[in-house]
Amino acid sequence: MSTDTPGIDPLEALRAPRDPACDVFLTGPVFLDIIFTGLDSAPVRGTESWARGMGSSPGGVANMATALARLGLHTSLAAAFGDDHYGEYCWDALEQGEGIDLSMSHTVPGWHSPVTVSMAYEGERTMVSHGHEAPAPAPDAGTGSRAGAAGTENSTGTTETGTSTGTPENGTSTGAAAPVFPQCPPRARAAIASLAPGRSEPWVATAARDGALVFGDVGWDETGRWDLDALPDLAHCEAFLPNAEEAMRYTRTDCPRAAAHALAERVPLAVVTLGAEGAYAVDGRTGTAAAVPAIEVEALDPTGAGDVFVAGFVTGTLADWPLADRLAFAGLTAALSVQEFGGSLSAPGWAEIAAWWQLIRTCDRQDPAALERYAFLDDLLPATARAWPLRRAVPTIGFRQ
Repeated sequence: MSTDTPGIDPLEALRAPRDPACDVFLTGPVFLDIIFTGLDSAPVRGTESWARGMGSSPGGVANMATALARLGLHTSLAAAFGDDHYGEYCWDALEQGEGIDLSMSHTVPGWHSPVTVSMAYEGERTMVSHGHEAPAPAPDAGTGSRAGAAGTENSTGTTETGTSTGTPENGTSTGAAAPVFPQCPPRARAAIASLAPGRSEPWVATAARDGALVFGDVGWDETGRWDLDALPDLAHCEAFLPNAEEAMRYTRTDCPRAAAHALAERVPLAVVTLGAEGAYAVDGRTGTAAAVPAIEVEALDPTGAGDVFVAGFVTGTLADWPLADRLAFAGLTAALSVQEFGGSLSAPGWAEIAAWWQLIRTCDRQDPAALERYAFLDDLLPATARAWPLRRAVPTIGFRQ
């Protein structure tokens, strides 16, 4: 996190000398996101559309990593970065701008960064992505480094002149080999795993065995089977966080709340996001259920809102808050994020949360019961919120902050 961030550590009261240095570990692809907003409608074939706004920022798994770091959690990310300018920008934005630990990450010589172009309109988004799967790091290679390389991509997506210089660039020296992920994930309080049908990631079981609480999210099942048994890493999860449509398909139910109760028979915590209706969660250990409505905001860009929701829920879980407070906090952080450009750099920090809490209590005609839902923030936030300069998505990565 930036040194300008207000010093709020949500886990301060729980930290002990022998605890892991890492609060949350996660892995996945990092994209460069280019976001167009202010489109009146979807692009029409054969025409040119002009957007009133544009931003660029790290995307993919960077959305969730940034959201976690801005909430004060010590975050470690294992990812491959291209050795192009996009990769350099994403690395600097995450490590220098957000304080995310990239010691398990590496730069791939001759490999370009994946890119997503996102177009936001009518409260939704359409995305176009391009990229190639990153090769696995060599077993004897160090991590936490950025190595320079030259290369150009031809029309088949292969590298023609990818000769590596092997020279570290503004990163940890590669002279001493570090443990290579995924064989050696760091000890952490929590880990976030992206579950996919028929795929098992050995690091997930290792992380759970070492004491991490595993939070599983999931995407659309392209196989159409919607079989929970096809998600082998679900057995290691503390919490499972699908959206309403995914939850109902996986449980063969026609109600998101019924789906949450069915999922709670498989995982200790089942959390189902309901879009504009908020979220619903069931604690499978105690049978406790909680429902929290969504906060109505004018959305500028919904990119990454789901990732921010997960980050907020992970924060509340590690801080041992009541289930309803975790849901409310997750929904609040997601609502604040959609009012800014970009997935990762739209994530709110504690100062923005404090500013919202101060503002909402001074608005006329506020429902007292609704305000009471967020009263737990009084014990977390500073008495006076001060503005601080969050790094935001900018129209071009050529600008330096």
